[in-house]
Amino acid sequence: MSERTDEHAIRAAAAPPPAWPAKLRHAAHEHAAVVSIAGFFLVVCAFFALTTDSFLTEGNLLNLLRQSAPILIVAVAMTFVITTGGIDLSVGSTLALVSALSAMALGAGVPWPLAVLAMLAVGGAIGGVNGFFAAYEGIPAFIVTLASLSAVRGVALLLTKGYSIPIATENPFVEIGRGWVLGMPLPALIALVAAALGFVALTQTRFGQYVTGIGANREAVRRAGVDVRRYVLSVYVLSGAAAALGGVIIAARLGSGSSNAAVGFELEVIAAVVLGGTNLFGGRGTIVGTVLGALTIAVIGNGLILAHISPYFTQIVTGAIILVAIWTNTRLFEAARRRRRG
Repeated sequence: MSERTDEHAIRAAAAPPPAWPAKLRHAAHEHAAVVSIAGFFLVVCAFFALTTDSFLTEGNLLNLLRQSAPILIVAVAMTFVITTGGIDLSVGSTLALVSALSAMALGAGVPWPLAVLAMLAVGGAIGGVNGFFAAYEGIPAFIVTLASLSAVRGVALLLTKGYSIPIATENPFVEIGRGWVLGMPLPALIALVAAALGFVALTQTRFGQYVTGIGANREAVRRAGVDVRRYVLSVYVLSGAAAALGGVIIAARLGSGSSNAAVGFELEVIAAVVLGGTNLFGGRGTIVGTVLGALTIAVIGNGLILAHISPYFTQIVTGAIILVAIWTNTRLFEAARRRRRG
């Protein structure tokens, strides 16, 4: 028996490595969701390039990158939340509150660097409250963040009375949303850095391993001695801080803060994450897919405007995308589970 085993091992070692087509097929199966959103993204870009005159112009593409930065930043953080099996519906309201508070703080004479740091702290605090109730009190994240969605938006409306608060154009703060670095919009570069940090954190660090493990098998991670509740709390703090950064960028780009900003923003973020291939039920996340999903959502919105279609139609498209994305997501992960069991 040992001789046969040794002979089999020798043959296996001497066997040639898998051919490139086989490797590509294996990679396509392993990353089917990312491959599918990449293909869909290219199809959407090609469609609007052929049906509109200005989609591929430099000005429009740079404007697209600038406008998509907030959704991309928040979607990266939302990837961590959803990978744990949670969800954060309060990001749009947090963004609106921070947008309004930024304008109010600057109007009161607060130096812009201090105002930015304070806004990030506000966002992190809101996320911390969500995370506390979800992680330590055992209340479903959907319920907790749905309550925050309403309460935080209400605070923003109460503070602003429903009016937009202007920001002086000479304030250096506006450069966060309007500035350029090396020929690229500053918000796009901030989003790129956020995506890179998110990718490293999710794939190369213990934090990312625990986040993925919590979504896949929370009890097993807890029995391994990991403080699961602390990590769940941390992803909501991250989500709140990311929403605050998005609020700062939007306020700086528009030159005003408004409590009515980012209505429906949370749906676009969730659509971007799920469309990108992150498992809605937790246990698997992909930052690359999230970036492609966010860009796809932004391209659809931009293309519909260039095609002179009502902007309200974008909400219909976003809702349809969420439904299709969840259906496809579920099918792909179920197929992957069957292949692993087989």
